[in-house]
Amino acid sequence: MFEIYKRGQGRYTRIGTFVGMMVIVAIGVAVLAQTLGGNLKPSGYKVYLQYGIPTLLVAAAAWGMFLVVNRQKPADFLIATESEMKKVSWSSRTEVIGSTKVVIIVTLIMAFLLFSVDWLFVMFFSKIGVMGK
Repeated sequence: MFEIYKRGQGRYTRIGTFVGMMVIVAIGVAVLAQTLGGNLKPSGYKVYLQYGIPTLLVAAAAWGMFLVVNRQKPADFLIATESEMKKVSWSSRTEVIGSTKVVIIVTLIMAFLLFSVDWLFVMFFSKIGVMGK
């Protein structure tokens, strides 16, 4: 039941997937606990319900995610993903900064050109009476 499929392979992607999903679950149950706190009638069981239900949901989600990342198909996918990420030739910081500058400059130039063409169309159609000023 606690058997880890292909132990040692895809370790970081499995951990990352598990942690990422648990963060999402934690945010959801925090909202749930807050909502339950405002909606439950005051009683001796309010605290147990307000925090017990979200705690059970976190435990169930953790168990479910453990099972998912250790099933054959998802685990094989995560293992393959990690091995492919190790093969990637990552750009250097200088290349990334240079490419980002190029993208920003080209975007600004395109925005200016589109604004200019739009403005020319507005002026043209205003002159011929199709659009009002």
